[in-house]
Amino acid sequence: MGHSHAHILDPARDGAGPQGPRPPASNRRANLLLALILLPVAVATVVGMVLLWPSGDRSHLAVSDPWATAPGVRFDVGTVQRVATEACPSSQPAVAAGAAAQECMVAYTQPEAGGAEVAVEVTPEIVKSRGVEAGDTIRYLNLSRVMPEQDGTFVFVDFVRSTPIVLLAVLYAVVVVAVARWRGLRALLGLAGAYAVMAMFILPGLVEGKPPLLLGLVGSVVIMIGVLYFAHGFSARTSTALLGTLFGLGVTALLGAWATDAAYLIGVGDEDTYQLVNMGDQISLSGIIMCGLIISGLGVLNDVTITQSSAVWEMYELAPGVSTRRLFAGAMRVGRDHIASTVYTIAFAYAGAALPVLILVSLYERPLFDTLTSGELAEEVVRTLVGSVGLVLAIPMTTLVAVLVVKAMGIRNPETGQDAAAAGTGRPPGRRGRRRLDA
Repeated sequence: MGHSHAHILDPARDGAGPQGPRPPASNRRANLLLALILLPVAVATVVGMVLLWPSGDRSHLAVSDPWATAPGVRFDVGTVQRVATEACPSSQPAVAAGAAAQECMVAYTQPEAGGAEVAVEVTPEIVKSRGVEAGDTIRYLNLSRVMPEQDGTFVFVDFVRSTPIVLLAVLYAVVVVAVARWRGLRALLGLAGAYAVMAMFILPGLVEGKPPLLLGLVGSVVIMIGVLYFAHGFSARTSTALLGTLFGLGVTALLGAWATDAAYLIGVGDEDTYQLVNMGDQISLSGIIMCGLIISGLGVLNDVTITQSSAVWEMYELAPGVSTRRLFAGAMRVGRDHIASTVYTIAFAYAGAALPVLILVSLYERPLFDTLTSGELAEEVVRTLVGSVGLVLAIPMTTLVAVLVVKAMGIRNPETGQDAAAAGTGRPPGRRGRRRLDA
């Protein structure tokens, strides 16, 4: 999504610095009004975060580590030297008993810890999906200590993906900072802070059975306040976008709470959720889904509100004499285009994530409506619809607030020093609008 986030305020030029005149009364009134709305929200959010902060007690959970091993068994890492399709090492006892040997892919691997090559047996599903090639770094199960007299004691577990993922992350950071510069760096740091809120507050709270609706709302508001102000700075423009974001979050939360119950989103469609059910009685799968509905749309919601707020600011600077109604209508034309493209973005993002499930259910030859409302896809469909409704309603709300704020603050003509709105209508300059709009 394209953003228009140029720095408009120049304190030295616009009289905002220590040497310049005081801000006009209209600016102070607009900023005061925004503060009167947002400060109570911020205080309530902090109070809610304190009250909902997880204790860290996990004694009620029965967690079984899928990576835990029996005594004498360990996970090793090595680099594949060569691959062959031959008799499976694990079938040698059966061959010795007179049975036919089974063939499988065997990856001869050099252990990272040193020593001789080992024959790692590759599972059939890996062979069908991609296979293993020379040069791959793999993780395998080492059973040699518990079965020293038997072949086939090394079994493929997973690929080691550290290098490509780290390279992609570095490339992403470099591209963002190179194009967006300091603002891109601040956005990346804000993203790290958002994940910290999720890891330290939202996820442990869900595990301990905290109210999922409040947990999702409080955590999301904290993330949005931090991300917006840290990435875009403290300004009326950012505060306006935050108000629109909070409105969209409220709509999404209410719809998500209703849809989770009305659409019977129980979350027992895969192996991970079954494991959560068996870990403890305090974990609510429907609550996790409800919280997920709120969090899933944060990025897109933030994008449309800050872009819409910036669009109003830029349009008014180009035509400061425009009426409130005309400015709102013009900004909404931009908003409607943004709505259309963003709805596609949400739908395709979720469709891409659920592609294996879509392929699987399509093979069942079920009616399309039955497929979309089935347990496998209902959660994705509801997430798309709920997030889209909150997103769409946030755009006119953000536009309305931005128009009211920008008209109240006015704009200064940097060449004449006059109130540009007054200059455009033939009125004499007044106190209104002696600062640029990003104050």
